[in-house]
Amino acid sequence: MDSDQRPEQRPELTLPPQEQMRQRRIAMLSRLSATSPDSNSNSNSNSKPDEAAKPETSTSSPSANNSKPTSPSLENTRPTHLPTRQTNTTASTPSSTPNQTPPTNPFAQLGVQNKTDSTKGATGGDSGNNINNSKKRPTTNVDKTKPSAPPAKKMNIAKEESLENWSNRMLSDIFRITLDDGSRAIDNKGTRLTYLPELRAELEQSGEPIKLTASSVDSAILEAAKYVPTNKALLDYLLPCWKRVVRATKPVRPLPPERDAILNEAKRLCMSNCIFALTMPEYFGRDPNPNHDSLVPYLLRQHDNEDGICLDFFSEAVSRIPEDDTVAAIFTDAMDIMSKRLAKMTMNDDYKPYMNCLLTYSRFPPLLQALAKHPSFQVNPTAAMSKEQIALATESQTILGPFFRISPLQTEVTKTYFASPRTIDPGHVKSSQSSLQMTLKTHQIDLLSIANAFIRSSEEARNSTLDWVAFALNTNHKRRALQHKATDVASDGFMVNLTAILDQLCQPFMDATFSKINRIDIDYLRRSPRIDMSDETKLNADQATSDAFYKTSAPGSSNFISEVFFLNLAAHHYGLGATNSKLKDLDKDIKYIENAIKQLEDDLPKLQNNPLQLHVAQQQRQNAINTVEKSMALKFAIEGVVLDTGMQTLSLQFMRYVSVWLLRVASGTDYKPGKDFNLPLSADKPVAFSCLPEYAVQNIVDNFKFVFRFLPQILMSAVGDEIITLCITFLRSSEYIKNPYLKSSLVTLLFSGTWPMYHLSRGVLGDTLVGSSFANDHLLHALMKFYIECEHSGVSSAFYDKFNIRYEIFQVIKCIWPNSVYEERLSRESKVHRQFFVQFVNLLLNDATYLLDEALAKLVKIHDYQKQLHDRTLSPEERDKISTDLEAAESQCQSWMQLVNDTMGMMKLFTAALRDAFTMPEIVTRLAGMLNYNLESLVGPKRGNLKVEDAKKYHFEPKTLLSDFVDIYLNLASKPIFIEAVAADGRSYRPANYAAVSQLLQQSLHKPPEVVSAWDSLRKQFAEAKERLDQAELDLGEIPEEFEDPLMGDLMTDPVVLPSNNIVDRSTIIQQLLSNPLDPFTRNPMTIDDVVPADDLRVRIEEWKAERISAAKTKASGGEAMDITAG
Repeated sequence: MDSDQRPEQRPELTLPPQEQMRQRRIAMLSRLSATSPDSNSNSNSNSKPDEAAKPETSTSSPSANNSKPTSPSLENTRPTHLPTRQTNTTASTPSSTPNQTPPTNPFAQLGVQNKTDSTKGATGGDSGNNINNSKKRPTTNVDKTKPSAPPAKKMNIAKEESLENWSNRMLSDIFRITLDDGSRAIDNKGTRLTYLPELRAELEQSGEPIKLTASSVDSAILEAAKYVPTNKALLDYLLPCWKRVVRATKPVRPLPPERDAILNEAKRLCMSNCIFALTMPEYFGRDPNPNHDSLVPYLLRQHDNEDGICLDFFSEAVSRIPEDDTVAAIFTDAMDIMSKRLAKMTMNDDYKPYMNCLLTYSRFPPLLQALAKHPSFQVNPTAAMSKEQIALATESQTILGPFFRISPLQTEVTKTYFASPRTIDPGHVKSSQSSLQMTLKTHQIDLLSIANAFIRSSEEARNSTLDWVAFALNTNHKRRALQHKATDVASDGFMVNLTAILDQLCQPFMDATFSKINRIDIDYLRRSPRIDMSDETKLNADQATSDAFYKTSAPGSSNFISEVFFLNLAAHHYGLGATNSKLKDLDKDIKYIENAIKQLEDDLPKLQNNPLQLHVAQQQRQNAINTVEKSMALKFAIEGVVLDTGMQTLSLQFMRYVSVWLLRVASGTDYKPGKDFNLPLSADKPVAFSCLPEYAVQNIVDNFKFVFRFLPQILMSAVGDEIITLCITFLRSSEYIKNPYLKSSLVTLLFSGTWPMYHLSRGVLGDTLVGSSFANDHLLHALMKFYIECEHSGVSSAFYDKFNIRYEIFQVIKCIWPNSVYEERLSRESKVHRQFFVQFVNLLLNDATYLLDEALAKLVKIHDYQKQLHDRTLSPEERDKISTDLEAAESQCQSWMQLVNDTMGMMKLFTAALRDAFTMPEIVTRLAGMLNYNLESLVGPKRGNLKVEDAKKYHFEPKTLLSDFVDIYLNLASKPIFIEAVAADGRSYRPANYAAVSQLLQQSLHKPPEVVSAWDSLRKQFAEAKERLDQAELDLGEIPEEFEDPLMGDLMTDPVVLPSNNIVDRSTIIQQLLSNPLDPFTRNPMTIDDVVPADDLRVRIEEWKAERISAAKTKASGGEAMDITAG
């Protein structure tokens, strides 16, 4: 700004920098115009090039043709005056004397000059146009050059052409202008040129050669711009000029310095006028026009288009940003406009020019830094905005949002890829999904380049970008709600893209050796983290504990690795994880709607006589078809996106890192795969771990389960020891995680890893589970512990959920059982942790008893329903009801019977390996009773009720089930306590059943003779034991009430006093506590340690029993029995 500028002309300090710059320029322009004479104000200002070919210079006043400070009108005012030209001092007017001080250029300090111009001398003329410096030739050199005659041969033109003629020719070609009076309206290439009468008159008046020179370029551009129609943007003229001058500055052979200086000056002034055309249309005598004063249409064109923005334009403009505040605003405002347009587009539209433009921006850090400061870069919530509007704002109302929103998951795009999805060929679906993946991958590569460029451009831009990502995640927690409208949260496409880019940003530190794992700082979450976890359920802390922990700030600063790690962890939960889970919901919705369509189609024939109802039904059917096709197209599209192997491989790699990091936090060690890891974990749980959100673990489980199901082929190279270590650790030290469902999902993960796949008969994890020393030491105890723990999870569906969990536990145990180490571990558990093992076996027996009861009862019902359906006298209504009941019974029977088979298989394995453990006093009585009761159902008189049609349909194989029972009996045959327990079972002991089994072993099961012989020997032992027990009962006679167990009605052998002061036998209360840890009389919690032995009563019982047995023996030997009855 000039030092003599009046205060009232200065722009307000509160305006943005670019507006301040613009106001200063307008003020200077107004001041310059106000001080200019009014002479000849109408001299050909509106004439066309052909009409102005003959200017009447003779009628013009001297001042009218003088140098620029006396320019007649604002429209013709140039920002800089012509530099000193060679003149004939005898013919020139005083005003053009070279010694006269040239007027100050009002734009000399506004960022349009080259940096070298700032070093000009005191007599060097105006900084905007003077080329008398190290890069420009002195004016006197040009003036002294004598015009030379045209060479005889064209091939020598370049060598013999004078600098003055060369300059005129080149500048005429570049700017499509001429000073000839109409004779050269078209150049030798056929291009129409614009005649500049005003500049010609000025040169004639000053006595200078009628040639275009570097000093007259600015005036030439300004005059040429007058002839651009007002309905066209000035850039339509200036940008092609820019392209031509750029090409001219890049010749095949280097130009002489003086020629290069002329082109560089022309290039500089061309750029300056481009900037003026966008920021100060008043300078060219135009009113502001948003359609013209913007780079948007030119940015969307290809770089090599004549009117497109090339990289040289970007480079030149960006270089001026430090000196000119308006330049950055030109680009940021243009990008804001383009972003708003893109927000209304889909992948079906022509979105690539917008992506290419932002990619070009990403090559220039100053532009990204300016974008990051733009008001539209972040969401600016207002009090009037709802939560839903805020959640959607990041995607649609920020600069980057619409670029991340573009996705094949947009509804319009899914219909394009999967037209008529109900009838589409599966092969076409696969082909469309492959095409979709390629398109999305290309788009995500571009997004990654953009995100990387923002992050690397500057610390401020990086922080702004991370803030933008965090806001998108923090406002879309509702995506994981059980019920939410898709229109109330950010789209799947936007969130999946965000997750994919964060995965890529994490890739540099996710090396195979976990060398940078220590850079992930848990204290980041206590340093005002960007990510908001306040409303998330924590792993093992209530809200108050969590709030108190995070309220305490941790010292130090956080690194970028920690920032992007925790953002990505959240993105997998709210982004990719939420989209993965949508597949299951879509399957349910599609099935439900298809059933509704079928029902409507079945009803249409019934409505033929009622046109109104028929029309309504047809409309409902069409609406249902439209809905189901939309859902199916979305399902196919989601599958195409989330089943991309590259994306899921990278996600798995991130989850491996999360697993290792969680184990380090929980254990307080520097664990890495391959290192030793000790269990159980410390009883003092780290608060930092307890206060982590549950999704830290849930993400791992969900991601691996999804890949196990849909993309198992990528697991072989993506799974390491850390996944097994994670599952075993938090099952063994299950108190570290509060949510029972989350813990059960760890079992599911192990189970999924044992599914046979390709050449791996034990699945991806099976061989490691069998051979890993860590698994050998801890897996079995961890599974048994959770088998017990899931009995009482505290949730309403726990009773039925536990069977599914235990089924998965059985499958894992069956996978690892061939390794004899596990058999040894189980034997050790039964001895070292006796009470723990007894509790495990008791629950196993409970399950077997319940499952067999349910399954066999359903088989009886199925038998009855099938029999009824053979009755031809049934009415249609009765038949429909029976069929419905049959379907329900079949569904339940299939589930129960499958669990029965696995439970019995597990008992067969365990009883073969641990005979002593299964014949403990606390277990053997219940085991014998369960075996006898169900053997009665299989071979007793009512076994015919289990005969059903197509038994395999219900997983019911009676021969296999009976064989399992026989094997369990024979496994324990060597234990006298088992034989006595079987014989003492007063409810279900039936010698006839054992005889029937012996017959079936030979006739139906075709067992070898040694098995039949072993069974016959066993049933003989049962009979002998029964005889002894019956005799003992006769010898004892009637049991006194005080010696009788109040719950079982048997003679107590080891009476104990409960906390409620009731007395029961120790075996009875042990059985009770194994199933339910409550006092059976008061329902108050208790353990076996709470009982007190009733020693006095026990002594009295033993004395009474001895007396009765002695009396019985005396009587049996012929002596007279002593009367020992009271009284």
